[in-house]
Amino acid sequence: MKVITDNKLAIIIPAMNESGSIAGVLQSIKKQFDCMLIVVDDASSDSTAIIAKHNGAVVLPHTINLGAWRATQTGIRYALKKGMERVITCDADGQHPVEALLTLIESAPENNDCTIGACTSRGSAGRHIAWRIFKRISGLHVSDLTSGLRLYSRPAMRVLASTQATMFEYQDVGVLLMLKKLNMACSEVTVEMKQREDGISRIFHSWFAVFKYLLYTLILSVTKIGPHEVAKYHKQLTAGAELE
Repeated sequence: MKVITDNKLAIIIPAMNESGSIAGVLQSIKKQFDCMLIVVDDASSDSTAIIAKHNGAVVLPHTINLGAWRATQTGIRYALKKGMERVITCDADGQHPVEALLTLIESAPENNDCTIGACTSRGSAGRHIAWRIFKRISGLHVSDLTSGLRLYSRPAMRVLASTQATMFEYQDVGVLLMLKKLNMACSEVTVEMKQREDGISRIFHSWFAVFKYLLYTLILSVTKIGPHEVAKYHKQLTAGAELE
């Protein structure tokens, strides 16, 4: 399998207390990718940051826990400042094998702003119910709405680095609605994923968590896609140079 060398590509991995998996994740990526690796340590209480740095990643530390989306946004902002033209976001728990990253980047349509690595065979009943509900409500033509494996273009990065995007606790539906409102091209490619190596899904570990996710995302999505918010997104997109 060939190594992808790209000095304008960054792979962003948000991580909190992933000392058991982060070394393996980084080592497997480095075998197939020669690019910038960014680990955003979201206030881990273990040795995640030390292990990530030892394995060649740029480590961006959060002093307090801000959640997976804000950690991802920190990585995107850093990548913008470093002149990256595109980023891949992936999980630190081993669910996204390097083969999935390769499939994502090799199969992404040209000039796409967001390409999602989709694996609809995974997940609990709660996850699949959430997918069906938000596909119907949002009108998004995406099968795997909650996949964290994504490839973003530089224009998409500029939008997602904006203050308007900071409030999204979850990086899935809200982000996709934002890009849709800006008429940015988004599609998905089928990839294979693994079961998480340890821990549980923060969003889908119980029916109460599923309900909270549905309610929160519905309210936030509705309030963030009005005409005034869309105007702010356009302003951020045209003024994105301030982050570069």
